Parts: sequence; C-alpha cells; structure tokens
Amino acid sequence: MLKKRMKMPIILSLCAALFLVLGACSNTNDESKENKEDKDHSNMDMNHSSSGDVPKGLKVAESPTYEVGSQAIIESGHMESMKGAKATIVGAYDTTAYAISYTPSNGGDKVENHKWVIHEELKDAGEKTLEPGAEVTVDASHMEGMDGATAEIDFAEETTVYMVDFTPTNGGEEVKNHKWVTESELTTAE
Repeated sequence: MLKKRMKMPIILSLCAALFLVLGACSNTNDESKENKEDKDHSNMDMNHSSSGDVPKGLKVAESPTYEVGSQAIIESGHMESMKGAKATIVGAYDTTAYAISYTPSNGGDKVENHKWVIHEELKDAGEKTLEPGAEVTVDASHMEGMDGATAEIDFAEETTVYMVDFTPTNGGEEVKNHKWVTESELTTAE
C-alpha cells in the first residue's frame, strides 16, 4: 500500500510536466501562425529592388491617392522590416492585384498567399479579373523561382498599385522600385 502512495505523486508530477511541455508547444505554434506571412517571405530570395520597368499595357493611375514623389508609410509586412517604413512613391498604376500560391519553378517549398502580382504579370490572363482558384503562369521575377511558375489565384483586388523606394526599418540597404504595394497598405506620412 505504501508503494502505491509513493507512485501516485510521481505519476501526477509526470502528467503535469507533460501538460506544460505540450502547452508551450501550442503557444509556439500560435505565434508562428500569426507571423507566417512575414517569415515565409523573409526566408526566400526576394528581389526587393527592381529596374523600375513595368509590364506592357499597365495603365498609369490618373488621380492616385499617393502622387508620384510623395511619401507614405507602408502598413503591410510582405517582407522583413517593411512594415512601418517610410516610402517614396515612384509609380502609381490602376490594375488588379492578386495574391497567389505557387511552387517555385526552380524547386523548393510552396509559397502561400504571395502578395502581390498584377494582372499584367500573368501570361495569357485575358481582359477580365481572374477568379480565386484559377490556374495561371507567372511572368514576373519578384522572387527567385517565380518567373514561369504555375500559380493559383488566392484572391484579387482591383486597386491602384504603387512602386516604392524605402529603407527597411532594420536599417538595411535602401530598396529601389519595389513592386507592389496596394493603396490599402499605405497611410499618409506625417
């Protein structure tokens, strides 16, 4: 009987320790989900800067909220150290922006919900906005392995997209002609 009484506290202690370990793992997973978008892109080779060339047929916005040459604050975190950065607008265009999921053409893990590619960066996209679930071929090189990849449209947003210059909030090298930030991802700089 004495042996049974001694075993009970040990078993209870082991159970309590197991619950603590599982609880810690659960919290870590929740944190990972919250920061997934930033981490997915920060681990990949993203061409932050570009030549500034735009796809054929892309229409310059006639009266954008943020004029070329003005400054705005980036409120999105597509990449590490982007959110909160002060941006200079270098181009404003009216188009449809798409969030896509794709497997890089050079191999690697599937990229989920990449923001953004625009209608003019999709091969044979036609005139109409594409619906979620549509399969497309990407004709853009924002990230290594993106050009030529088959992608699925996650969602579309008809908007003004902006090409911007910004200095990352971590003090990294200035990014020139970054493609793309949507109008809803910017706020007025004070």
